[in-house]
Order: sequence, then structure tokens, then C-alpha cells
Amino acid sequence: MIYLDHHATTPCDPVVVEAMLPYFTAQFGNPSSAHFAGSRAADAVQLAREQVAALVGAQPGEVIFTSGATEANNLALLGYARAAQATNPRRRIVISAIEHKAIANPAKQLVREGFEVIVLPVDAQGTVSMAAAAEAINADTLLVSIHAANGEVGTIQPIAEIAQLAHAAGALMHTDAAQAVGKIPVDMLAWGVDMLSLSGHKLYGPQGIGALIVRHPRRTQLEPLGYGGGQERGWRAGTLNVPGIVGLGTACALSAQVLPEESTRLATLRDEFEAAVLAAISGARRNGNLHNRLPHNTSITFPGIEADALLARLPTLALSTGSACDAGTVEPSPTLLAIGLSRDDARATVRVGLGRFTTSQEAAQAATDLSRQATKLVDLVLP
Repeated sequence: MIYLDHHATTPCDPVVVEAMLPYFTAQFGNPSSAHFAGSRAADAVQLAREQVAALVGAQPGEVIFTSGATEANNLALLGYARAAQATNPRRRIVISAIEHKAIANPAKQLVREGFEVIVLPVDAQGTVSMAAAAEAINADTLLVSIHAANGEVGTIQPIAEIAQLAHAAGALMHTDAAQAVGKIPVDMLAWGVDMLSLSGHKLYGPQGIGALIVRHPRRTQLEPLGYGGGQERGWRAGTLNVPGIVGLGTACALSAQVLPEESTRLATLRDEFEAAVLAAISGARRNGNLHNRLPHNTSITFPGIEADALLARLPTLALSTGSACDAGTVEPSPTLLAIGLSRDDARATVRVGLGRFTTSQEAAQAATDLSRQATKLVDLVLP
């Protein structure tokens, strides 16, 4: 199998696995315990905080470990809005039309709780409309949440500019950076972001671990989603997942080392893949902002064919038609519809995500196989 679905999840890097293993056996202490075994675990957790913080331009004390970006997003939106409503009259939440469900669905819940949610449109390249943002972000706005990079078409958003609008209006800025961290440089301070979510399994770490980074946590109030002990400033109760946290920290440290070279290699590999497919399939076209996108990402529409039928003909390629969280749904991708694709074209679109261990030979073989099967389907469909 040639794995080309690195948006959905990445394989755990062997370096990460090696770092985690002792914390399942010899160093299994609870970091909340005061004895030596607990202290060793607590030291490992602290090192991971430092590694995660360093990758995104934050401070170790600002890192709150969660089960992943979904929980982090829920804590950011629900936690902040619920905590603020007792003292802050603002009730407006601003998101974009192409947010992940881990943002869109908490926002819907806030509507049920009396908040107003404004959904910003995007252009044909998947970039949030700054004009719409400037109009929507005002004195009623409590929180703005825009993802750093889209997990389907790869478009990177103007987070720093949107954060400036949010702060000028007195609102906080959150970004779901799960698809961006480890793929492009991320700097919370430079971006002006108040809260940032990430997931370990998107950057060659383990599944089931992530973080919400909160700048100035002593001044920011969050209502916890669950209650228990006082772990993670009381915002995320429960015994810490030490092996997962160690894995996340190691994955972040490794990403910091390899990011420049890896991004350049993947962008070159991606461009070669696209060129081969587009040359072979007449009418095929790319989606997203081709000048400002994730280096490993490509989204290609094959008009006139069903993407599901195409993937069924490619059992040795791990590809997808969109977000893994939308898999199995009847409706076409909301992201593709939001950027202006017709329902038919949205259903004719394939997402490809190259990764750290993808070789040039694999990419070339995948382009050949994809082109061959797409051509056969076109011949079947068109007279």
C-alpha cells in the first residue's frame, strides 16, 4: 500500500515510539504522585511541555494537554464562552465556512446556549474573506476561531491579519492549527493568537494526545468540560497520559529539526505528482490557493467521474475524498461547496496528502496508477 492520506493521520515516527516505550513499563509513575517514580514522570511531562511550546512560539506553562485537537477546540470555544458569559456581555463568535466539525459543531452548541455565530465566507481559493471579517468582528465579538490551514484544499489562512481585527475589537483569537503544526512554521506570538489547538497524530506522534495552548493562562478563564482532580490548571481533569505526552513532545522536537528540509522535499514531490496527473487527464484541475498552501497537499477534481468509484479502483493507494471526519456521509464536502464547486465536481474530487516517509518512487507510481484508472473511468462515462 502507498499511504497518501497524511491529512487524516500520520504514522508514528520510530523515534517517537522509542521515546514513549519506557513510560509504558519501567517509568510508569503517575506525575501527580510525590514519590520518585511520580517525579520522573512529571519531569518527562515538563520536558514535553517545553518541546511543544518551542515548536509553536509559546511558553511551557501555556500548554494544556488534551486528547487531541477536537477536545482542545471544544475547550477553547465552549470553555471560554461559558466562562465569559457571567461577566462579559459579548455574545458573538466568528468562524469560517470551512472549519473542521470540531469547530463548527461546538459553535452550533453555543447557538443553542444563546450565543450568535457568524460564519465568514471564503473565496474560490479557500481563503477567508477579510472584508467579511472586518464587518463581522465588532464590539459584540467575544471570540474569533479560524483554522490555520485547511485540511482538504490546503489553503493557509491570514491568521495574523484576522487576529489584528479581533484584538482591535477587544476579542480573543483562537486557531485550530492541527493541519498546520509540523507542516509549516507556526508562531503564536508573531500571529497574535491567544489560543491554539494541535494534535499529535497529525505530526508523526501518537493518536489520542494533543494540546490547547493558552497565552496568558492566568488572565484567561475557561470553564472545564469535565470535573475531577486539579490537573492542567483544573481545565482538564484526569491522570495525564504520560506515554502519549512524551510522544507528542518528541514529535514536536523532531518536527522542529526536519521542518525546513521536509517541507521543501514534499512541495517538490507534490508538484511533480500534480504535473503528471494533470498532463494525463484532460480537464483535471487543482483546488485551493496554489501559491499559499500546505506543502504536502493537493486536491484534484476529475470532472465527470465519481471519486468514490475512482478510489475503489485503487486498492493499493490510501487516498480520500475529503476530511476523515466526513467519511461515510452522503453529502459532498462542505469545504468544496464553500469554495464554489458544484455538487458533481465536489463528488469528483480526490485529496492527496504526501508524508515524511513517502518516496519519490511511491509518488510517481501513485500518479501513474491514479491517472490510468481515471482515464478508464472517463472512457466509460464519456461517449
